[in-house]
Amino acid sequence: MANVSVYNMEGKEVGKMDLNDAVFGVEINEHLVHMAVVQHLANKRQGTQKAKTRAEVSGGGRKPWRQKGTGHARQGSTRSPQWTHGGVVFAPTPRDYSFKLNKKEKRIALKSALTSKVQDGKVMVLDELKLDEIKTKKFQQVLTNLNAKKALVVIKENDKNIVLSARNIPDAQTIVADSINVYDIMKAGTVVLTKDSVAKIEEVYA
Repeated sequence: MANVSVYNMEGKEVGKMDLNDAVFGVEINEHLVHMAVVQHLANKRQGTQKAKTRAEVSGGGRKPWRQKGTGHARQGSTRSPQWTHGGVVFAPTPRDYSFKLNKKEKRIALKSALTSKVQDGKVMVLDELKLDEIKTKKFQQVLTNLNAKKALVVIKENDKNIVLSARNIPDAQTIVADSINVYDIMKAGTVVLTKDSVAKIEEVYA
């Protein structure tokens, strides 16, 4: 089992904790991690691009000049792609970029991402994270105490004080334990887990 240090909000080590190998100590599958990240980004795409082909551009129904005898190259329409104001060749149309990843593949990818962060020493566990008020300065102080850069803070359940305190910090992100995803984990410099959120993740994924 991976053994990690547990810190308090002042950044002092207050103990050790064993992480479940079924979640934080699996064999890393890089291909599935890659696929999960690609899927996450693909699913976020709007896919609303559109341009008009020669069939859709208004006008161009009449042949601009007769076929032979003018000295010009032959032309059939003023909306051919080579004309100014003509249609676009192979114009993009609205499409859905999302694709399916199997449930088991997603789980393996997530466990691989968590394992990778543990092996790199980029996982920190907090004994608890509590704020009495919405105060960005206090939340930033906790991150400074932990020396957590580009932090992804995983909490057990939605805590308004924590979420709103972190919202305005550019390189910090909060996420609820049952919403964690491969992309956010891989993008984070440090994954900060509360003890409660570790229990929740192990309960769901172990």
